[in-house]
Amino acid sequence: MKKTLLDVVFASGKRKDVLLSLHDAPKDMEVILDRLKTTRQALLPQVRILEEHHLVTGSADTYELTTIGKLIVDRIAPLVEMAEFLDIDVDYWGTHNLDFIPAPLLNKMSEMKSCEIIYPSPQDLFDVHNNFYKDKNIKAIYKVTNFLYPNYATMFPELLKSNVIFNYIVSEDLLKKIKKDHRENFKDFLATNQFNLSVYKKKMDFMFFTFDEHHILISLFRNNEYFDNKYILCSGPNSIRWGKELFDHFLKDSVPVTEI
Repeated sequence: MKKTLLDVVFASGKRKDVLLSLHDAPKDMEVILDRLKTTRQALLPQVRILEEHHLVTGSADTYELTTIGKLIVDRIAPLVEMAEFLDIDVDYWGTHNLDFIPAPLLNKMSEMKSCEIIYPSPQDLFDVHNNFYKDKNIKAIYKVTNFLYPNYATMFPELLKSNVIFNYIVSEDLLKKIKKDHRENFKDFLATNQFNLSVYKKKMDFMFFTFDEHHILISLFRNNEYFDNKYILCSGPNSIRWGKELFDHFLKDSVPVTEI
């Protein structure tokens, strides 16, 4: 009696890995063995099961997905990518609020690559932000935020002097604080014509996210709405593209602020 296809695909890590390795193109057995870091003797029985269930076909020691193999792998590949992405720190993802991310972007979150969860000590809490911009050739900064850096009054002018363009979206509560306590500084920023300030008119259920040409940095609220000092740091073009889509999502519900 044949196994169910779910058993064929998921009951063996080797079989799953063979299918995923063939997702982009047919491959020689030696290439598969090298990618999976295994031996021919260990892998061949699993390949035979895939062939018997019409998921893989082989000729002259080269293997490829069948039509139904492609149908299945096209669906399991995104699932595996998402699971691997969340495995960066599943406790972090499971205890922090992601509901503010629109569904299409939530489904594409695994496209972000080279991600890590950063756990700075209280003493190093704001060094993360300093290092984010330090020694980089940055042309533009995009940020959606509920708070101001404690050292913003020195950091922002330095970046503006380097001709960095700021695209800055703040919560309504933060805008009130800016008008009350930081009006003169922000008047100066706006006068440079490099500082594009907007206010987000809905509830902001996260601390902040920011990105430039190199990285994206995100600070989430915990599920109980408390803040903690952990950050998500991702890099690479896919991460930046994802960040720009999220920024645009908030920008469409924001109103430009031209005077403080």
